[in-house]
Amino acid sequence: MSDYTIDTLVQYARDNDCSDVHITSRQPPTFRRLGSLFIGPFEGSRDDYRALILSLLNDLQREELSRGNDLDFSFENTGGLRYRVNVFHQRNELACAIRVLRNNIPSLAELQLPDVIRQLAEQPRGLILVTGPTGSGKSTTLAAMIDYINVQRKAHIITVEDPIEYIHQNKGCLVHQREVHRDVKSFADALRSAMREDPDVILVGEMRDFETISAAVTAAETGHLVLSTLHTTGAAQTIDRIVDVYPSHSQGMIRSQLSGVLRGIITQTLVPLADASGRMVATEILTGSDAVLSLIREGKYHQLGSTMQSSGNLGMHTLAADLVSLLNRGMITAEVAQASVNNKAELEQYLGSW
Repeated sequence: MSDYTIDTLVQYARDNDCSDVHITSRQPPTFRRLGSLFIGPFEGSRDDYRALILSLLNDLQREELSRGNDLDFSFENTGGLRYRVNVFHQRNELACAIRVLRNNIPSLAELQLPDVIRQLAEQPRGLILVTGPTGSGKSTTLAAMIDYINVQRKAHIITVEDPIEYIHQNKGCLVHQREVHRDVKSFADALRSAMREDPDVILVGEMRDFETISAAVTAAETGHLVLSTLHTTGAAQTIDRIVDVYPSHSQGMIRSQLSGVLRGIITQTLVPLADASGRMVATEILTGSDAVLSLIREGKYHQLGSTMQSSGNLGMHTLAADLVSLLNRGMITAEVAQASVNNKAELEQYLGSW
């Protein structure tokens, strides 16, 4: 049996500024630091690795796993630090991915996010979406926005998450956090129930399906501030994704609904710093101006990019523009900008051809 535990692995991850720990049957535990994977200094056998994974699970979770289902959950280690876990099967073996969560909720200023994000968090109602690929810091941005609201307002905040990542204490607000599969069956069920729970602000961990999207938009229409995430890489793609979830005969209706409730879309990605000292966030910001909402209502998503380029006075910018700004300040390299952008043609307009 190996002489280390899950606590040993996650503490090593924290000590070495790692974001994730991977445990699988065929090689020693693997860690992700600054976006890249490396094998850690922990040897063991196939049975050792399986035992490490099973040590995370209670009896009900083991039973669920034995039925072939993946598991998503969070746990708190003996030091009171929190982690998000996914356990799955691969090649008839167990594997797991552990995401290291911050123990404290960072502020919007600490995350070096644009000031317009604070302004969005101050909206009394409407829909705000934070989008980006897996591991781009969406949950952390949302947690910082919820914490800002928690300090600034006296309101009722309900979060629906799978699993709960950041724990929010009551500050100015009353906060209730519901975990899917533990406190409620699904995101959509939680949203329907929330309408009877007197909320002011609702955080939906992810808008995964038609039911959840429909319920979130309805909640925003009825006077609540709704914040959620999607795995999209730009504002236009985000609108397209939402509309495409609806049957063709209802797409005009959802475009009309979005044009009435959308307050902003924040697309983000984490990029490595030029001095290799860490990573920072690069963003694309779309706000719900009259011009933007008109384009959404008319289905002209392809014009959103040019609107963002010309609306800097409203806090908007494209991802390419933000990457160029970081490049001009010496924060990132040209190679990183090229690898991170979602519109290479626009980047080339700023920088010239490669």
